[in-house]
Parts: sequence; structure tokens; C-alpha cells
Amino acid sequence: MKNTNIFTKVISLVLFCCLVGGFAFASVGATAQAETPQELSPADIYEMNVNSTVGITISGQTTSRYGYGYTYQASGSGFIITSDGYILTNYHVIEGSEKVTVATFNNETYDAKVIGYDESNDIAVIKIEAEDLTPVILGDSNSLRVGDPVFAIGNPLGELTFSLTHGIVSALSRSVTMDSGSTMSLIQTDCSINSGNSGGALFNVYGEVVGITNAKYSSSGYSGEASIDNIGFAIPINSVQRIVTSIIENGYILKPYIGITVSSMSEETANITGIKAGAVVYEVTEDAPADKAGIKAHDVITKVDDQDISSSEDLVKVISDTEPGTVLRFHIYRQGKEMEIDVRVDSKTESATKHEDEAAAAAEEAAKNPQEPAQPDQRGQQNPRYYYYGDGGNGNGGNYWGGNSMEDFFNYFFGY
Repeated sequence: MKNTNIFTKVISLVLFCCLVGGFAFASVGATAQAETPQELSPADIYEMNVNSTVGITISGQTTSRYGYGYTYQASGSGFIITSDGYILTNYHVIEGSEKVTVATFNNETYDAKVIGYDESNDIAVIKIEAEDLTPVILGDSNSLRVGDPVFAIGNPLGELTFSLTHGIVSALSRSVTMDSGSTMSLIQTDCSINSGNSGGALFNVYGEVVGITNAKYSSSGYSGEASIDNIGFAIPINSVQRIVTSIIENGYILKPYIGITVSSMSEETANITGIKAGAVVYEVTEDAPADKAGIKAHDVITKVDDQDISSSEDLVKVISDTEPGTVLRFHIYRQGKEMEIDVRVDSKTESATKHEDEAAAAAEEAAKNPQEPAQPDQRGQQNPRYYYYGDGGNGNGGNYWGGNSMEDFFNYFFGY
């Protein structure tokens, strides 16, 4: 049998189904977590959380390859994180949306507002105007172990609403390359995750949210390709809590920051240095915390405090989980020498509505510098090439003044 490495495939990120005052996120929930949580049955987990799960439908405008605009719809999932209507989902669920609608288990529907998002972490916060909702209880994704039972509630295919699936944790800190080319460190699970499940919660055996389902591996369907089943992924909830809190409280994203760009150890670098694993510093931002502490390009980071660093993803996770102001001790290999460097983690702000801000800035700039629209003459002299179609015997002639591609020519006469 041919050995196929499925992890060279591009991840199928777009799981959604195309259908033509004080806020403490870390302790969100109407009921405080029990000091000694009790394991629940799948039925209990479903009853506890189905009213906290929502279906999300978005609509937007796009353009066909022939330049014709049309409205599309897509659907995904989400879950309520505050009793007054804040909802967490995936960024790719609401990406490009002009209208977002939320449906609850009791058949109530609401128009939702996009509060903010972090594209790099594939999360988005939306808000509905409602009170006395049932929020989820958050768990600790760092406490998960391979083999632990997990459960998902969502809307597979956008039609089988509020479905429960279950499985186990198949792997932790799985480095996955997404459609966009970015790499995420995700929980891998064999819990069934399908189109429409994106943005839904992944629960542990205590009914607490430990992840946000966002991706799966899938076959391309080509003949002879290995079949892929039950390889799904979820964003660890611990990795995004601080970002979500910042979006809601501040209206922007606040991230821990030290100012370095890193890559995982290549085989060539490992052979040269004799270091088997680590994160190689590619670039250091001038005057950033790492620069001030003395970290340099080409340094190999092998450990931070007591955490071994085997890859760039390990380092990103450590920094992401660190509170700004914390001093971390970096274990560095540099030109045959080992050393330790203390770095104080700073914070960095980013827009939580990046694309909307860019569009508004572009519109403002366009208003300041209006452009006169092109005025073609009667014979289309701005596109002087033409194709002679002939009059087809109807006496109408056939000179086509337009673009110089056969696609333009075909569209002109047949209207496709």
C-alpha cells in the first residue's frame, strides 16, 4: 500500500457551509465552576450546553468570474460567553459578511454585530441584544491529555442543527498549516467535525469549553488518494482568552510581545549547531524587549524558564500564554556558546476590525482625491482591439469594440 503523508496536505480551514463595565473572560459563566468538578454523561453535557450554542448565518456580496455580483449565504456555529449576548466564533465564519444572524436552540433569532476579530488566531466576537442568556463555563485547555473524552455541539452542514458528536483528544499542540498559509497550534481530535461546525465549542467531560472547533483534514477526491476520516482540530481556549477579553473591554487586541521573528530548526541548522531542536531567531525588532535584552538574529532558543522549546510554535505558545510584565528566562545557543537572557514581556495593540478600518481609510482617501471616471467614445477607442463576429445574416453587423480576450467577446454577445 502506498504510504501517503496526509500532513503535507493543505488544511481545509473553511468549514462553514456555503448555501447559495468589567468583564472577566477567564471566569465567564452564570455559574461558578465547582471546586471539584464531576464527570458528566454525554446527555448531561448536551443538556448543560445546548442553550449556550448558537447557529450563525451570514450573507454578503461577491462577484462571479464574469464580473456579475450576487448575494451568497453561509453558516457556522458559535457559543454564548456572557449573559448579555457576547458570542465567540471563528473569524472565517463571519469573514466578508454584510449581515450576521444568530439563532438559538429555542428558535429565537437575532441580528448580530461584529465586535472584533483576530484573523491570525481565527476568532471573532459578535454581539446580540439579549439578556439573561445562558453562557458556557470555560475549562482549562492546558490540562487536557491525549485520550481525554471531548464533545462538540454545532450545526454540521448548516442543516443538522444543534448536533452532538464525541470522541477523544488525538494529539495536543499539533502544528497545522491553514489555507491562508499561517500555522496554528491546535488540539487534534477524532470527534466528528464537519462543515457548519466551525466556531462551535469543544467540551471536556465536565461540560466546560476547552476549544473552538475550526478545521479538519479532508481528501481532495482525486482517484487513488488516501481516504481521510476523523481528523479534526480545535483552537485551545486558553490561547485566546486574553485576546477575547481585550476585544470586549478595549475594542482592540492586546497581545504579549517581545519583538522577534522565529522559525523551527531546519535539518541543516541542526547539523551545523549540533542542537537537535529549538526556535531559530530570524529577525529582532529594533528597540523591542528582545532587542533591549540582548537577543540577536541567528540565536537558537532551546528553553524558556522550565519549558523546552522544540519548534517556533512552542515559543509562540509560551509567549502567548504569558502576562505582559512577566520576566522570562531564555536559554540561548549562540555561536558555540550557551547563555541565559532575561526578557520582560511587553504588550502590543492591534486593530480588532482591521479590514473595516482599512476600507474606511480607503474611502476617506478616495473622497479627498476624487477621480474623473473614464469616458469612452462611441467607438470604444479606449479598447481599440476588436473581433469581427459577422452579422449572422440579420443585417446588424458585428463589430465588437471591447477587450482583447475571447472571454470578453463571448460575454458581450451571450451575456454570461
